[in-house]
Amino acid sequence: MQTLVVLGSIMMFLAVALGAFGAHALKRKLSADMIKIYETGVQYHIAHGLGIILLGLFADRLTSTSLVVTSGWLLFAGIILFSGSLYTLSVTGVRKWGAVTPIGGVAFLAGWITLLFAAL
Repeated sequence: MQTLVVLGSIMMFLAVALGAFGAHALKRKLSADMIKIYETGVQYHIAHGLGIILLGLFADRLTSTSLVVTSGWLLFAGIILFSGSLYTLSVTGVRKWGAVTPIGGVAFLAGWITLLFAAL
């Protein structure tokens, strides 16, 4: 479970750093539409980074720790695919990156449903 706390902490560090970068360095360079897309990536990044940390902290209270670990890795994949594609789309302007975003969303959903099964 320590791995999940470490991974979540790294994700939170990156979320704060990327959020600050977007707020300070990108605000002057990107359109309002692209900033909104970037900020959506940061919001989901933060929410799911915190989720990974919480999974690591509370995993021992659930009966299926392997499902909890799987849930954490799915949330991590969601951050990479969902938030990463939004960061890339907003900075490059290449709209095709938007096709990756739903895959990340599915990873988020799979992570949360896996946690549900771990709790049951």
